[in-house]
Amino acid sequence: MTDAAEPEHEYVDVLIVGAGLSGIGAASHLRRACPDKSFAVLESRGAIGGTWDLFRYPGVRSDSDMFTLGYSFRPWTAAKAIADGESIRTYVADTARENGIEPHIRFHHRVVRADWSSRTARWTVTVQRTGPGEHPGTGETPGTGEAPQDAGTTTLSCSFLQVCSGYYRYDQGYSPAFPGAEEFTGRIVHPQHWPADLDYAGRRVVVIGSGATAVTLVPSMAATAAHVTMLQRSPTYVASLPAGDAIADRLRRRLPAQHAYRLIRWKNVLFSMGSYSLSRRRPRLMKAILRRGAAAALPPGYDVDTHFGPSYDPWDQRLCVVPDGDLFAAVREGRAAVVTDRIERFTATGIALESGTELPADVIVTATGLNLLAIGGIRLRVDGAEVDLAQTLAYKGMMLSGVPNFSLTLGYTNASWTLKADLVAQYVCRLLRHMDEQGFHSVTPVAPDLGGPDRLAPLIDLASGYVRRSVDLLPRQGPAAPWRLHQNYLRDLRLMRRGPVTDAVRFGRATDAPAPAPVAAPAVS
Repeated sequence: MTDAAEPEHEYVDVLIVGAGLSGIGAASHLRRACPDKSFAVLESRGAIGGTWDLFRYPGVRSDSDMFTLGYSFRPWTAAKAIADGESIRTYVADTARENGIEPHIRFHHRVVRADWSSRTARWTVTVQRTGPGEHPGTGETPGTGEAPQDAGTTTLSCSFLQVCSGYYRYDQGYSPAFPGAEEFTGRIVHPQHWPADLDYAGRRVVVIGSGATAVTLVPSMAATAAHVTMLQRSPTYVASLPAGDAIADRLRRRLPAQHAYRLIRWKNVLFSMGSYSLSRRRPRLMKAILRRGAAAALPPGYDVDTHFGPSYDPWDQRLCVVPDGDLFAAVREGRAAVVTDRIERFTATGIALESGTELPADVIVTATGLNLLAIGGIRLRVDGAEVDLAQTLAYKGMMLSGVPNFSLTLGYTNASWTLKADLVAQYVCRLLRHMDEQGFHSVTPVAPDLGGPDRLAPLIDLASGYVRRSVDLLPRQGPAAPWRLHQNYLRDLRLMRRGPVTDAVRFGRATDAPAPAPVAAPAVS
């Protein structure tokens, strides 16, 4: 049913934004659970893979095991449990091909705006086309995200809009201004846009940062660089885990692939939940465990507390994992070093520190983090009213108060991204089936009156710098379900896979009166 006053546009039942890990998973679940639904996947870049196609820096890999980062419906069969980026990208692309998703993907299609009409119960989606756009790799340098020239705009319509674009900007990483950067005579690079022509063999490298990217880069670059220094303002918790999984290997030899995968997945889910729970309940004990592990892997007498002893509790920020202790090994063997200090300025030959020392460098890598960008920067309007994401409440961590027929996918901060992405995709399918069975055309979360901003919480509950910089631009959470998720897979599993799809929402039909404008959550002071 369409509004006579509105032009006809190409229509699909479900429009999925993003052809990365989440988007390909969402499309695969949709094909399995709702085979009668038409759909399209819009991808702003020129290839499948999302994060795993964009990031091409040395050593790029997962920091979650692949038995939980992999899809629930497609076993991870490779030997390494902590996999490199190329293997993950291949896994996602193979999943798209095997599930018949490839023909539905439109590359170089960037969604810029989506307008909801309650009268028609449809989204009208404005898309910027930046290239020929029908096949991966057309006109794009792999890993750069640089698309061909602007090819105009197009418009589609859909009943349900499913955004799987992650939460950070693909075109721009976070790069603080460093005094004297223009004086440095070497190369300065950001990991998010790694130059293919960078030759660092035999050169001195300084990696600025202490997060997952930095601890990945340092041991990888140290294999061929003259020396690599990880320069951090403050330390991060780093834990060593085996790159392989001996129990998984034994199970896979004895059981059918899907059965073994299910058991391994649950083993790893319970292990990660247990370690996270211990961190929150007994932080001093977890600190001691992490410190003991680092001290055992580093040279005798190493200043563990200065370089690997953060002031915050474990999991206030995401814990970094290094496979087989590769970072510690690089430090122990003298190929790399960790310096904890503050930058005074860049010089022609390196970095001057506030302590008065200078780090010589031929290459400086600014592994300084991400810029958040909710729902890919898409502007939403509901019946002509602009949606301010910061004034909405997140419903079950995946829908927004007052915004009909819309979902977003944000993975866990304390566990594998895909565990949450699978739950969201399955929930959307349950919701669509329920609406079809009952003859509904729309579903809108309706926010309760929470009584004040003190009962609200950020959608991403981390103290990391990239979160703090932009958290006020994101939706909020309430105090309890369904308006609050607790970073707990078991609780979310009960809520999203077994719980009702009818709580705290309003269903409607295309002939109903227009839905109200997005419900504003109390502002957080």
